[in-house]
Amino acid sequence: MSGSTMVQRLAAELLGTFWLVLGGCGSAVFAAEVLDNGISVGIGYLGVALAFGLTVLTGVYAFGYISGGHFNPAVTLGAVLARRTEWKALLPYWAVQVIGGLLAGLVIYIIANGTSGFTATGNMAANGYGQHSPGGYSLGAVILAEIVLTAVFLFVILGSTDDRAPNGFAGLAIGFTLALANIVAIPISNASINPARSTGVAFFNGDGAPAQLWVFWLAPLAGGAIVGIAYPYLFGARHEPARPARHEAAPDQPAPAG
Repeated sequence: MSGSTMVQRLAAELLGTFWLVLGGCGSAVFAAEVLDNGISVGIGYLGVALAFGLTVLTGVYAFGYISGGHFNPAVTLGAVLARRTEWKALLPYWAVQVIGGLLAGLVIYIIANGTSGFTATGNMAANGYGQHSPGGYSLGAVILAEIVLTAVFLFVILGSTDDRAPNGFAGLAIGFTLALANIVAIPISNASINPARSTGVAFFNGDGAPAQLWVFWLAPLAGGAIVGIAYPYLFGARHEPARPARHEAAPDQPAPAG
C-alpha cells in the first residue's frame, strides 16, 4: 500500500465498494426469493449474508494492498481514529465509497428492470426500521444493533490486521465476520453496517428508505468511532508487539475491511 498513489487508492475503494453493493444487494434483489414451479430455490437470508461476506473477503485480497480495502465509511473512520489511516484520506475515501455504492445500485436497478413485473419501490434491499424493518424492529433496536455489530466488525478488522496477528488471514476473518453480522442483522434492519451500502440503494428503493438513511450513517459511524478510539487503549498501538510480531503489511497500510 505504501507505494500506491492516492488516485490508485481511491480507485480501489470505488471498485471494492461497487463490488460489495453489487454482490450483496444484488444477491438480495435477484436471488433471495426465487420460485421454480412453485418451489423456492432462492438463497434466503443466509445466502445473502454469505454473499456480503464473500464480497468483502474477495475485495480485501484484491484491493487491500492498494487502499487498505475499507469499502465502508465506518471502517475508514475507525481506521483514522486508530491511526491506521491518515486524516486527509477520510473525506476522499467516503466520497468514492458512496459513488461506488450508487453505481452498483444503478446497475442493480437497470438489470432488475429487465424483467417484466419488477417494481423498484420497496424491492432494492434497502435498510429500514419500524414498518421498513423486515421484522418490524423499532428505531432504538435498529440503532443498537447497527452500533454493536459495526463495533464488533471493527474490532475484528483492527485485530486481524494488527502487526501481531497471524500473517495472511485477515481477509478470511473480516469476510466471515461480516457474514455473521448480516445473519444477525438482516431480520432487524436488512443489515447495513456500512453507510455506503445503505446509500447505494436507498434512493432507487424509495418507500421511506431515503428518509431513514440518517440512521444508517449515524449508527455505523458511531460503532466505528467507538472502536477506533478504544482499540489502541485496550490492546496497544499496532506496532507495540505483545509477542514476537509477524508483519502482514507495510507499517503505513490502512486496516483492510469491508
